[in-house]
Amino acid sequence: MNNITQSVTRKIVIKMLVSSGLICGLLLMLIGCGSKLEDIQLKAEKGDAKAQYQLGWMYAQGKDIKQSDDEAIKWYRKSANQGEPSAQSELGTMYANGRGVAQSDTEAIKWFQKAADQGLALGQYNLGSMYYRGTGVGKSDSKALFWFQKAADQGQVDAQYNLGWMYATGKGVAQSDKEAFKWYLKAATDHAIKPGDSYQVMGDAAAQYRLGEMYQEGRGVEQSDSEAVKWYLKASEAGDGEEQRGLSEAQYKLGKMYYEGSGVVKSSTEAVKWLKKAAEQGNVDAQAILNKMQ
Repeated sequence: MNNITQSVTRKIVIKMLVSSGLICGLLLMLIGCGSKLEDIQLKAEKGDAKAQYQLGWMYAQGKDIKQSDDEAIKWYRKSANQGEPSAQSELGTMYANGRGVAQSDTEAIKWFQKAADQGLALGQYNLGSMYYRGTGVGKSDSKALFWFQKAADQGQVDAQYNLGWMYATGKGVAQSDKEAFKWYLKAATDHAIKPGDSYQVMGDAAAQYRLGEMYQEGRGVEQSDSEAVKWYLKASEAGDGEEQRGLSEAQYKLGKMYYEGSGVVKSSTEAVKWLKKAAEQGNVDAQAILNKMQ
């Protein structure tokens, strides 16, 4: 896959909904996430497209039922054929990844297009990703930008980040640091999935790192080391446990700013703390400073 960034590793990937809490928050299923499996199965068997989609998702994730890609495909297809956009997007993802079905970028594009045409942000993001990579379709930065824009306008965080990157690099659009900053900020900021929603989407760590860079370099915004520190810290603390240990690039730059006293009170203790975290993830620049401090 082609990277959409350089120093921050972030790939254009096909997304699927993986959080039951997120699905509830998005209200993609009118049945309700608290429904019993038997109720969902009954409604699905009777042809309810929302229930078929939910049942497909449960099989795909192994949520309250034995995981089965074959069963997931079966129910996603039934729902998708009835025009359920979320099922169409998930079916496209299964084809793109070759799960439960022979891998086919052509089929993935077909189903992403159907979902995108109905206004589903995830389908629009996935379709934009395919155009950006030129997978199953002719590579087109302008079409990728078009679909990312539609998804980003609906609050799809990955699309917002990608728009920021495309404006920053001038891919498919006139280069603009101000527009890049605007979209990075949207992606970086914690926000509800929709107004009044109790489910929160955490700010995107890569976007937070990019904001730190832009503040530090004075690109698209007034230069401010203190603001750079703020955003590097957010990116450095991203995630928890082994799933995401924070971006090493952000940890390195944060540690270096503590080491130099840029935008923050100079502190060897804080410098070592963040540089070690970055070095543990293989950041050689962080290790080089640690070696100097010994």
